[in-house]
Formats: sequence, structure tokens, C-alpha cells
Amino acid sequence: MLASGSGTNLEALAEGCRRGYIPGEILLVISERPGAGALEKASAAGIEGLVLEWERFSGPEEFSGAVLREVRKRDIDLICLAGFLKKLSGRLLSEYEMRIMNIHPALLPSYGGKGMYGLRVHRAVLESGEKESGCTVHFIDGEYDRGQVIARRRVPVREGDTPESLAERVLRQEHKLYPEAVRKFALGEIGPERKI
Repeated sequence: MLASGSGTNLEALAEGCRRGYIPGEILLVISERPGAGALEKASAAGIEGLVLEWERFSGPEEFSGAVLREVRKRDIDLICLAGFLKKLSGRLLSEYEMRIMNIHPALLPSYGGKGMYGLRVHRAVLESGEKESGCTVHFIDGEYDRGQVIARRRVPVREGDTPESLAERVLRQEHKLYPEAVRKFALGEIGPERKI
């Protein structure tokens, strides 16, 4: 798993594994930020954590190569991104085609792309006057938030919503949707052998 933030989606996936809902386990959490909350949550759950500081690499290609080496060492089948804000590229994307998932806090393809993360997404949704928002799980490709959609979950936008209140409601759905998508992969219902 690659995570930059607090790690609540990590917790949701780890709980899904612990309960047997997801037939698998999280072997490694990588962050490019030494102080990421996801690393603390990984440690608390007994999951190996690793910091690959972004600044130590020449760019996405070299960083992605380091990630690829680590996941190969552990024979990891699926890479999940959770609040991971850096772009991946190179051999990692080709070797792990349709085996890298991301969750985005909007109904892609709307409100995705470079710079669209966190409260920025929810602010844009509210400023546009949308009546609903939600979250999307998708396989990643070489562009931000453009890979093949796996599943979406919708939430209403309510009168008086703030970016924070909308974010909270969407996040609750993320914690349900992401484990569902990973379970489908683990059961062989989606992935490189099974096109959606």
C-alpha cells in the first residue's frame, strides 16, 4: 500500500483482512513522508512500514523503480493507493497493469486530475452546485485519476454542506467501497486476467 496521509483507508482495508472479508493481508505500507499517520497505523497493526522520501529520488521514474523493487521482494499481488499524491510511472505501471488501485473522493471522471485531492475536491464540488458527490475506485494508468473505473459510491450534497462535512460523508463511503473493490480483486473477479 502507498499512503501519504492519515491512513484511515489503510485501517478499513486492514480490518477487512482481519475479519476475513478480504482474503489476503497487507504486507507493506510505503510512504514518501516520514511523518505520515498511515505509517503509525501500520505499525500499530503489525504491518511493515517503509519510508521512501520523494526528495531522495530524481523523479517519478526513479521513485517508481524503488517501489517496484520493494513489492517484488515481497511478491505483492496488488498495490493500493490511499491518499498517495505522487505520480507513478515506468516499469511499475507496466508490470502492475490492472494491479494498482486508487480511491478518489469524487465521482470520476469529474473532479479528478493533478492537484485535485482532499478538501480541494470537495470545495470544487460545492462551488459547482452539484447535487451529489461520492468516491471512485479505479485502476491507475500514467495519468492522474484516468484509469479504468472499478466502482463508485454516491452521496448527496446537502444544503449547508462545507468541504469538511462533505469530506466526512464521502470518507465513510470510501471505507466501505475500497474493501469491496479489493475483495473483488482477491477473489479473481477483476484484475489483469479479468477485464471489467
